[in-house]
Amino acid sequence: MSADEVLTMGRIGVDLYPEQIGVSLREVRTFAKFLGGSPTNVAVAAARYGRRSAVISRTGADPFGEFIHDALRGFGVDDRFVAPVAALPTPVTFCEIFPPDDFPLYFYRFPKAPDLEIAESELDLAAIRAAGIFWVTGTGLCQSPSREATLAALRARNKSGITVLDLDYRPMFWESREQAREWISQALPYVTVAVGNLDECETAVGVREPHAAAQALHDAGVELAVVKQGPLGVLASDGKEQVQVPPVPIEVVNGLGAGDAFGGALCHGLLSGWDLETTMRFCNAAGAIVTTRLACAEAMPTESEVRQLIEEAGRA
Repeated sequence: MSADEVLTMGRIGVDLYPEQIGVSLREVRTFAKFLGGSPTNVAVAAARYGRRSAVISRTGADPFGEFIHDALRGFGVDDRFVAPVAALPTPVTFCEIFPPDDFPLYFYRFPKAPDLEIAESELDLAAIRAAGIFWVTGTGLCQSPSREATLAALRARNKSGITVLDLDYRPMFWESREQAREWISQALPYVTVAVGNLDECETAVGVREPHAAAQALHDAGVELAVVKQGPLGVLASDGKEQVQVPPVPIEVVNGLGAGDAFGGALCHGLLSGWDLETTMRFCNAAGAIVTTRLACAEAMPTESEVRQLIEEAGRA
């Protein structure tokens, strides 16, 4: 079997998104069901560009877990590293949709999410070392045994190829921001790329100003720092060059999933060897497209769709 071009590890579940927009869950009548979980969505997004993608994760041994396998295969994502946990239910996530910028999330990951039960002993370290890009998240560090498995995978890979840490700080998964910083700081020396918004960068390295955050990530051993600044766009720094790319103007339906689309596009750009500005413009456009659609995984665009939006934005 050929090595995976993109191998992600971490959160997986089922997204139940309301079909009524602009009202609270208290008033919602119907929901649509989708594959979810940030690193899983990144793998799906990369597969949309023709990349060989796979996910390391765990589900419940239940119908939602079976749905996840069906969905992964349907998207062309390898599910060979996704195993069930008999005692835990597959997580579900609800959201509320208040465009353009309010999308509260409600995670049902009780008593514990199966994806936090990934154990070091079950990792295929050869596959992790061989992958073109290995992608992990901050959430994977929040509990054991996923924490130890994530760090073991990073140590085994030892910065070979492109190793990405999505800072992915979700306060509800941690006891405190300080605890998150402690564990993220242990992962940073083993990654070549770090991606996060301003709040996530502050959690990781203690500074929020974009240029200072990028420098702090470099100081921690990261080669490429990608700092998302919301309406100000994205700052990317590889230690030699910095680029700042504005967002693509778009009418937002659901902002959830845009960061995962950005991540899949980043994988594609890095594997393609594009220059920094071209990659960031492609990532911004991919994220913008997903904000115009309800779902996350199913909303991930093709390369032709992204290029069309870039051309349209250039003419505007």
